[in-house]
Amino acid sequence: MKTVAAILVETGKPLVLDEIEIPKLKPGQVLIEVAFTGVCHTQILESRGYRGEDKFLPHCLGHEGSGLVRETGTAVTKVKQGDRVILSWMKGSGADVPGTIYHWNGRQVNAGAITTFSRLAVISENRLTPLPEEIAMGEAALLGCALPTGVGAVVNTARPAPGQSIAIFGTGGVGLFAVSGAFLSGCAPIIAVDINREKLELAHRMGASHCILAQERDPLAEIGRICPGGLDFAVEATGRPDVMKQALLSVHNQGGAAVLVGNARYGEELQLDPRQFNLGKRLLGTWGGDNAPDRDFPRYCKLVVSGRLPLKPLISKTYSLNEINQAMDDLEKGKVARPVVEMEGS
Repeated sequence: MKTVAAILVETGKPLVLDEIEIPKLKPGQVLIEVAFTGVCHTQILESRGYRGEDKFLPHCLGHEGSGLVRETGTAVTKVKQGDRVILSWMKGSGADVPGTIYHWNGRQVNAGAITTFSRLAVISENRLTPLPEEIAMGEAALLGCALPTGVGAVVNTARPAPGQSIAIFGTGGVGLFAVSGAFLSGCAPIIAVDINREKLELAHRMGASHCILAQERDPLAEIGRICPGGLDFAVEATGRPDVMKQALLSVHNQGGAAVLVGNARYGEELQLDPRQFNLGKRLLGTWGGDNAPDRDFPRYCKLVVSGRLPLKPLISKTYSLNEINQAMDDLEKGKVARPVVEMEGS
């Protein structure tokens, strides 16, 4: 059996779309008919070579999406044929199968435990979560990474109490969902910071009470005006070390905390004044929002179904698999918050 996939053959070059041969399923693996996939900045870093040397070329990409179970390998009990599922790089319950190898024109193509830039994909059981019927497949693609990472960075990592202040630096897909997480948590004020006016308008729709266009106003000065003494929390979702520093500087002494979500490019470093920590500030890392998919994903789904956690505002444009390179270019240039690729008809 074959499928069309977007293959990273050489960093710095467009992905190659071609047919690959699907191997026999190993125990614990599941064959998924991918319906939609999101495109994340992680794929930008990988494909552009911003993560350093890539020792696994050629390989498949993609780590969030939605789809249908076509076939299950032996020992799979979490899902069955015909089930609708969320596809995520975050590990839940079930078999943990490292990956698979496809074949393409006499060459091997590597893939991790999950890849989603293909019509059919072999995925490890523990990267799958059942998807409620009430949520459309196109919107559900964001439940695999963007939503849990952004919301989780607030509700699982920062854990603000109602009424505490927060700023979100960077309002792409993850940052916008961090705004949603802050709104759900009852934070006030919720300040969004970005260099893109359209994204800030989205942030306002997602619950931000204040928006700062960093190209026109100094974010730290504006935050100081809105919250004299500093913020309770800041979430950084840009991957830029200079913004990570701003996030730490924006929180108050004796307990203020900055959560770093963004992925920096390989070789970049974050330089900080250690006296910031002597002032009692905290710098927190997060592994994708510190989610436990079997616990958190159903909770997020209920919030989506109830209308308290909107998905549609982030999906401004849907691409076909044939347009995957355009989708990645648009994401890198800030033209879309989170590209979603539809596989049907690709």
